[in-house]
Amino acid sequence: MDMAKLRGWWFRRQGLAHRLDGTEPAEVLRRTGWARTVGGSNPYLTLFARAGIDRAAADRAVAEVAICELPSARGCTYLLPAEDFAIGLAAGAGAPRAELAAAIKHLDVTEAEIDRLGEAVLAAVSEAGTPLQPQDLRDRLGDAARSLGEAGRKRGVSSTLPLALGLLQSAGELRRVPIDGRLDQQRYGYVRWTPSPLAGADIDPDLVAADLASRYFAWAGPATLAHFRWFSGLGAAVAKRAVAAIDLTDLGDGRLLPTELVAEFEEFTAPADPEYALVGWIDGSHLLHRDLGRLLDPADADRPSPLEPSKRLGDLKDPPCQLILDRGRIVGLWEFDPVTEKIVSQLFVPEDEGLLAAMVETEGFIVEQLGDARGSVLDSAKSRSAAVSALTESP
Repeated sequence: MDMAKLRGWWFRRQGLAHRLDGTEPAEVLRRTGWARTVGGSNPYLTLFARAGIDRAAADRAVAEVAICELPSARGCTYLLPAEDFAIGLAAGAGAPRAELAAAIKHLDVTEAEIDRLGEAVLAAVSEAGTPLQPQDLRDRLGDAARSLGEAGRKRGVSSTLPLALGLLQSAGELRRVPIDGRLDQQRYGYVRWTPSPLAGADIDPDLVAADLASRYFAWAGPATLAHFRWFSGLGAAVAKRAVAAIDLTDLGDGRLLPTELVAEFEEFTAPADPEYALVGWIDGSHLLHRDLGRLLDPADADRPSPLEPSKRLGDLKDPPCQLILDRGRIVGLWEFDPVTEKIVSQLFVPEDEGLLAAMVETEGFIVEQLGDARGSVLDSAKSRSAAVSALTESP
């Protein structure tokens, strides 16, 4: 299959070919897919690259609960539109249940204990009327929440409180809100979610899986069953039933596309002129498939990673830096240098006016509205310095 056509199609379906200017944040996420959140700038970069949405508009949509950061596919946090809250929570519900089961098995925790703690949490947040941060909750809950000691820390669960919070979030009873209203700081408080987005929702596992598949292939198709399984975290049998339950056409090599889009795809031709976008390393254009090689030309796949020169870019599961795309092809890597307040890059193609304009626009957005472009909550000016140096020194 023509990779230039595939990349161009994915690029367009992701809203990156012709920006969706004037589109509300919730509509962008509905049309192009949920945005992965890990305490970095990806949600803002996602909305800006696709629709020119500024930080204030994104933060306002969060405050109005038109969009919300929720544990969803694979139990991972994504930014979802309101109409997908129920399916997102249902899709991610297995993760906190698995964490509880592991705690019961290894950490001498009981389900009854966590149920009692959950009731105490709901009472505390209801009484407070304002978002309670984890320390606020610990102060109010007293002995109801207990430390799990060294054994818990080794398993990444320091106390019983995260277990209760995870279950309450997945049940749609508790909502996590950013304390300062920003999506890139990972400082949260908790409030009651009334009414719950799961109230009256049909959460039959097969129906949830089919609904998730329907959304996924609209965002990411043509995609394979393996791609869908990566995104959803579903087992083989459940994923196969979900795919069989919706109307998909195999375009060859197991690449599935909603049948209603097949005619449009067949008529589509890859654009002749460059169309650039600067996106995050976990942008949906990559992470919906998590198949980096499909976005790399063979010569670029053979390039050494700027952070690990012994490894080829084509051998990596995830990009080492933020991405520069042209019609869906990775044509460069970038990072923001908070010291100079400039974007630094390694380009795989000559810089033309369009590419320079895209870089200047994104740089201005970061400087004026975000202050920095962190890849994740663990990212900092110090930890990023190696990447900045590598990109600055690249030929």
